Amino acid sequence: VQLVESGGGSAQPGGSLRLACAASGFTLDYYYIGWFRQAPGKEREFVGAISWSVGTTYYADSVKGRFTISRDNAKITVYLQMNSLKPEDTAVYYCAASRSMSPTRAPMYDYWGQGTQVTVSS
Repeated sequence: VQLVESGGGSAQPGGSLRLACAASGFTLDYYYIGWFRQAPGKEREFVGAISWSVGTTYYADSVKGRFTISRDNAKITVYLQMNSLKPEDTAVYYCAASRSMSPTRAPMYDYWGQGTQVTVSS
């Protein structure tokens, strides 16, 4: 079972980045794929999640309207499109997989990627 994030990097405030989370080693039916982030000195926080089978999405209030989660069934990949980036979006972003019905809670996730750094600065 493996989740691999890609697409991190640097952007200016107001810019955009797209992260990808590629899954392998298991089927994603009945899983939620979530995105979390952790800034230095802060706890890991929920960003958003998608139900793989139904496509329902959930977002933290801090990113609602700016970030969009989507999935590509053929590539078994989940994307996090981040627009209107702010300096406070700077963090290591992780994707994770959970079969729990509580997709906003990090302890409910069974599998985690290695993380990818996102830095927003001018």
